[in-house]
Amino acid sequence: MGVTTARTAAGRWPVVRPWFGLAARLGLAAVWLFAGGAKVGDLAASGRAVNAYQVMPYEVATAIGAALPFVELALGLLLLAGLATRLSAGISAALLLVFIAGIASAWARGLAIDCGCFGSGGQLAAGQAPSYLPEILRDLGFLALAGFLLIWPRTPFSVDGWLAGDPPVEDDDE
Repeated sequence: MGVTTARTAAGRWPVVRPWFGLAARLGLAAVWLFAGGAKVGDLAASGRAVNAYQVMPYEVATAIGAALPFVELALGLLLLAGLATRLSAGISAALLLVFIAGIASAWARGLAIDCGCFGSGGQLAAGQAPSYLPEILRDLGFLALAGFLLIWPRTPFSVDGWLAGDPPVEDDDE
């Protein structure tokens, strides 16, 4: 890449970045809304899915499992609206790190479970193989979206921007 091409690409970043941020924000919102929506109808199943990781007492796992869909839905709605985007991205990143650690822990301990990320999870039937690597890679991708929004939370069409009096597209690198 020549010097002129590098300058052109660097010159485009302030124009492209907000739109990439919008895609990251809406994509992560869709993930949380889908994940929470898939679990909210059966909170007991969500609790059993958390308990399948075998890292905490049953009562704690079921309470966390029952609360998790509501946390995911709240994050999804906040990101969809672009309200408290940096905070929502930070909580998303922390939650995704916990999910990645949980999946890696289950894999390392030889558990055969479905992560329960997008609906019912728990113990797999005999002969069913878990898909830990794709789940970890998927969550790392979502973590990258959250990381992007931690660094650049201002995106077009966000309540954060409108409350701050920003134009629909913000060009500065906060």
